[in-house]
Amino acid sequence: FILGGGWNDATYMFNDAFEQPMWDRSVTNGLRLAEYDNSDFEAAGVAIQHPIRDFFAEEPVSDETYRVFLGMYAYDPTPLNPTVESRDTMPEDWIHERISFDAAYGGERMLAHLFLPKNARPPHQTVVYFPGSSVIYQDSLVRWQGDFLVKDGRALIIPVLDGIWERRDELDTDTPNATVAYRDRVIRWYQDLARSIDYLETREEVDTGKLAYFGHSWGGRMGVLMTAVEPRFDAAVFYVAGLKFQRPLPEADPFNYVTRLEIPSLMLNGRHDMFFPLETSQKPMYQLLGTPDKDKRHVVAEGGHDVPRPLLIREMLEWLDRYLGPVER
Repeated sequence: FILGGGWNDATYMFNDAFEQPMWDRSVTNGLRLAEYDNSDFEAAGVAIQHPIRDFFAEEPVSDETYRVFLGMYAYDPTPLNPTVESRDTMPEDWIHERISFDAAYGGERMLAHLFLPKNARPPHQTVVYFPGSSVIYQDSLVRWQGDFLVKDGRALIIPVLDGIWERRDELDTDTPNATVAYRDRVIRWYQDLARSIDYLETREEVDTGKLAYFGHSWGGRMGVLMTAVEPRFDAAVFYVAGLKFQRPLPEADPFNYVTRLEIPSLMLNGRHDMFFPLETSQKPMYQLLGTPDKDKRHVVAEGGHDVPRPLLIREMLEWLDRYLGPVER
């Protein structure tokens, strides 16, 4: 275990458990020191049992069952009743709108953050962002991936999903489990995402015919389900993602969706990622993707649950230029 994060790690690594090879002395890891107390070292030496799955040995559900699953994610196209709660035009590169509209369930209102570029000609290509799990513990949007997308001339929308930011509740982990409650939560996450796209379709300055998905960590692994169920995406980027070993109910298990995903898909990963190990999580997700080989790409960088930001920016912008087309200036 190598704890506390390094100078160039993502901020959430400050308090996340993490593993690295014991003799690794990379610029991130350096030399770590430990002070031992009078703990029970014999007990500490007992192996911790982690869930494990061999995804290549499993079979996804049949097409007939899969169609039943899709029906569980459907919702009635009721009016959105949108309101622009605030509009900030001060940043140099974009306009930031905070928007509320009716959710697809329970009479709730949901929120979304829309960032519109100032340096490109509308209608804008748009990226839908599903964040990492640190947002479960935050009260509002304080930091977000994707500013480089808006600076490059694309719009970005960040749905405030059920259980995060201003919609926080008892949700305290992104770890899957085999409960109906977790299954229903996954369905609400999808419906929040889809309602956000419904809202984008009402905006003249947005081109929903050129729509990409960007999932970070939690959003990356959930992305194979989200983009398989949602037919309006034209391309996807899964950032530090993979298949999770915990087993939810089959209708909420991304494994049953990954082979059905056929849009161009880019994966960006760290070689020593503890959350999504290369051989048992990243590679199965990539190889099982239903996307044709010519339209998928897996980039593996040295490091853990992160890739260097210049690599993320270069690879993602090149991917979007290739499959959505260059930005209109």
